[in-house]
Amino acid sequence: MRKGHTDTMKKLLIYLRDYKKETVFAPLFKMLEATFELFVPLVMAAIIDRGIGQADTGYVLKMGGILVALGLIGLLCSITAQYFAAKAAVGFSTGLKHALFDHIQSLSFTEIDTLGTSTLITRMTSDVNQVQNGVNMVLRLFLRSPFIVFGAMIMAFTIDAKAAMIFVVTIPLLAVVVFGIMALTMPMYKKVQAGLDAVLSTTRENLTGARVIRAFHKEEEETGRFEEKNGFLTHLQLVVGRISALTNPVTYIIINAATILLLYTGAVRVDNGSITQGEVVALVNYMSQILVELIKLANLIITITKALACANRIEAVFEVESSMRWQEAAACADSESGLTAGGGKASGTDARQGNQSGQKAQRDLAVEFDHVHLTYGGAGAESLSDIHIQVPKGQTVGIIGGTGSGKSSLVNMIPRFYDATAGTVRVDGRDVKLYGMEELREKIGIVLQKAVLFRGTIRDNLRWGKGDATDEELWEALRLAQAKEFVETKEGRLDAFVAQEGRNLSGGQRQRLTIARALVAKPEILILDDSASALDYATDAALRRALKELPGETTVFIVSQRASSIQHADQIIVLEDGEMAGIGTHEELLAECEVYQEIYYSQRQT
Repeated sequence: MRKGHTDTMKKLLIYLRDYKKETVFAPLFKMLEATFELFVPLVMAAIIDRGIGQADTGYVLKMGGILVALGLIGLLCSITAQYFAAKAAVGFSTGLKHALFDHIQSLSFTEIDTLGTSTLITRMTSDVNQVQNGVNMVLRLFLRSPFIVFGAMIMAFTIDAKAAMIFVVTIPLLAVVVFGIMALTMPMYKKVQAGLDAVLSTTRENLTGARVIRAFHKEEEETGRFEEKNGFLTHLQLVVGRISALTNPVTYIIINAATILLLYTGAVRVDNGSITQGEVVALVNYMSQILVELIKLANLIITITKALACANRIEAVFEVESSMRWQEAAACADSESGLTAGGGKASGTDARQGNQSGQKAQRDLAVEFDHVHLTYGGAGAESLSDIHIQVPKGQTVGIIGGTGSGKSSLVNMIPRFYDATAGTVRVDGRDVKLYGMEELREKIGIVLQKAVLFRGTIRDNLRWGKGDATDEELWEALRLAQAKEFVETKEGRLDAFVAQEGRNLSGGQRQRLTIARALVAKPEILILDDSASALDYATDAALRRALKELPGETTVFIVSQRASSIQHADQIIVLEDGEMAGIGTHEELLAECEVYQEIYYSQRQT
């Protein structure tokens, strides 16, 4: 276990590489502080034996000045060490957070779904902060405390070897207590962090679904569920806290027993004339220094234990690899050359001509699903089965079906949020797996089911679609998305404030802004995943008319549960339980597809 902790810290400590100077100076200045501190008992012994013993006031004042100087120099060294340690620790956590965030962003939706949002938030915040505190404390105390402990023992030997033997017995005994408690608590802190994950997950669910909980009057049940998990976490923390709390009293007992023995031995040695009274005081001071440093060391070990447990949890996220592999676009374009439309090798003039015609036919298709199957990770059954669709460029495609029929799953494979488990998804005649991420995503504008806006201004949110978009481009996108009218009424217009998740806007306003955000980028393929559900029928109709103004090559996918929203599409795909129940125009489906007939007539009656 210790080897695993060590390996993990070695992997994470690479984020200290830009702070080599700070990681050297911080412990160095702490050692200087400790060195000056070790001279204090000797100065005190001199004041007692010579200054007070001989009533030499001038000597007392002189040595008192030396004590003040030692204190001031030690303070200066301590502040300097703290500065370097804090700079290194904060820089380390900054680098670690950036790397962790980048890694999480590289994961596919499958891994993010598996890990869970609350777990990732805990890793990014609480766990990283614990590791940061660990690095800070190690740089300040990891060398200082042992240096003081063993330095005090050595200084005690310079005063009196017989009395110093008490130190030789006391220090190993204290080490057994401190490291024994550490060995017991280290695995417990890992369980505490896991319990914290569970509490945060429940809290996030309750806060996100607060309205649903109130609507169904489930406050008491959710409170009970929270209290159960919080109670378990509290129990774990109490157990590990009680064990850790033994450190201070046990060390105090050992140190005080050693001090009593030291005073007794010192009294006997003073009576024999072997040592002076001042030297006895110096020995007691050294024992007190050891006590203070061992308490610090015990607290340091607790902090390190927590940090190591958190470091392992962070490393566990780094070890999760994305199930998707993105390729460089330049290499991809050639990978399908020499293949016929059917995938076989071609040779000779006829084969080349057939190949070229096949590739041209594929390039004329904006999107193609070639017998595609999709099974989510851990799912027992397929979500999509044998989907075969060809969508020419410039078409508007409607996708309709009941809840859970696979509508969102289908369109989520176009930008490659999920990979097909069988079959091939092609964009512009190329397998989406052969695109680079940026190249593929630049072709596609997508508006997801849940309208997500970010804290800032309307302008900031719209420019997510295109960072350098002009105001004219933003207003044109707002006009097409039927959002221009309400944005013009806002104070500040494009600079109007948007709260986190767009909470200061209505559902329809949020949806229209997310549609405008996608339109700003002028994508080749626009996917509207049930993104007009909060719009009234008149606005929905106006939006559909506006989408017809898009350039002729723009291909539009409209996912909807409203037949009226997609009935004018060039082709309509009807899904049922992950399978294609029909494909064709509105008129063709009304004549031939029972599923579509059921949906259309049920909505028409309402």
